[in-house]
Amino acid sequence: MNDPRPMRERMLAGDLYRGADPESAEISARANRLIERYAQTKLMHGMEAARPILAQIMGSVGEDVYVRAPFWVDFGENIHIGAHTFINNGLTALDVARITIGEHCQIGPNCQLLTPTHPLDPVLRRDGWEAAEPITLGDNVWLGGGVTVCPGVTIGDNTVVGAGSVVTKDLPANVVAVGNPARIIRHLEASA
Repeated sequence: MNDPRPMRERMLAGDLYRGADPESAEISARANRLIERYAQTKLMHGMEAARPILAQIMGSVGEDVYVRAPFWVDFGENIHIGAHTFINNGLTALDVARITIGEHCQIGPNCQLLTPTHPLDPVLRRDGWEAAEPITLGDNVWLGGGVTVCPGVTIGDNTVVGAGSVVTKDLPANVVAVGNPARIIRHLEASA
């Protein structure tokens, strides 16, 4: 691939890149060190003491966000969490591309937000090329335990995704979706 841009720049643009980038590796290592510190601080001193560390891990964190440890991120800096959101333990957020989580969301245990993609072409994949697509959760979204959200998916406001579901395509606002792949089973009335 004849592209003179550094791999990290290509990654952030959503283009094919190779993951063995020293700058990205250092950012990832920093995030993992901070996650360990966050978990220890939260355990020993409570959420209020740990909140500034969470703000160092993530790209942005709204007011009154609660994230239970353990959790895992690729970089952290590409994750943006809206106010009053609760994330239960075991979150895996592979934030090669931007992950936006709205306000008042509830994310159950062991959910996965996965932005990375890999080429279907076996030669490109074997040679270590990958890319990513952003994930967006609207306000007041509830992901049941064990939900997987795939690259490029947007979930609309107030939508509920049942436990264990795999969301492979966008979901509109005000629906309940379940299954693998997740399908809409009910429409919700929007409340004021």
